[in-house]
Amino acid sequence: MDCPSEENLIRMKLEGVEGIRQLEFDLENRRLSVFHSGDNTEISQKLECLNLGAKLEKTDSADNTEFNIETYTIQSRLLWTVLIINFSFFVIEITTGFISGSMGLVADSLDMLADASVYGLSLWAVGGAIARKKKVATLSGYFQLTLACIGLLEVIRRFVSVEEVPDFKMMIGVSLLALIANSVCLYLLQKSKSKEAHMQASMIFTSNDIIINFGVITAGILVLLTQSKYPDLIIGSIVFLIVVRGAIRILKLGK
Repeated sequence: MDCPSEENLIRMKLEGVEGIRQLEFDLENRRLSVFHSGDNTEISQKLECLNLGAKLEKTDSADNTEFNIETYTIQSRLLWTVLIINFSFFVIEITTGFISGSMGLVADSLDMLADASVYGLSLWAVGGAIARKKKVATLSGYFQLTLACIGLLEVIRRFVSVEEVPDFKMMIGVSLLALIANSVCLYLLQKSKSKEAHMQASMIFTSNDIIINFGVITAGILVLLTQSKYPDLIIGSIVFLIVVRGAIRILKLGK
């Protein structure tokens, strides 16, 4: 697993398997530790059918004292905080993006919406019916995919038509605010020191957002220096493609 949607996919696949106590994901080394009781071959079978290259490395004994189970209340509070921040900036960026004529801001707003969806799915990671989670994932994925495709078509239209140069001041100012918001989100998530899969996934998404924020800020500076629309359209295209990729992965959760 190398992305948040794949982690959620694994969690959903293993949900309801009797005897599972805890899942711990090592994202860097692509390793999953499953704490469970008894000799449960169903776990390996379910993981292998996901076609993510799963293979059993080893089986060890573990005492109850080795578990580090955080309360859902704490995780829920954190995820609600970052979800609200991301959704708020989705509204702010898509509004200012259309006002300023910046496709970079519009694209970044959809990336914020994608993140809010992932945080929402993470809130459903503990408790709730799996069928309901799959429905939410499917609707979220199709919604993001539709918006991203519309955005890419608009970028193409602006490439070939005569358009005004976007407002670089608004691009840079709003992106700086979004950068601060994402930095706060990342700080809150890292402060939790959670090793839970959905929390680690949220940290990765937020880290990627910070990189995208820097990209939009850079595009705004290039618009200022070149007085051209193209830096904004290029960064917009890149971010839209990132949203498409994320939407496709989220759609896997609905299968």
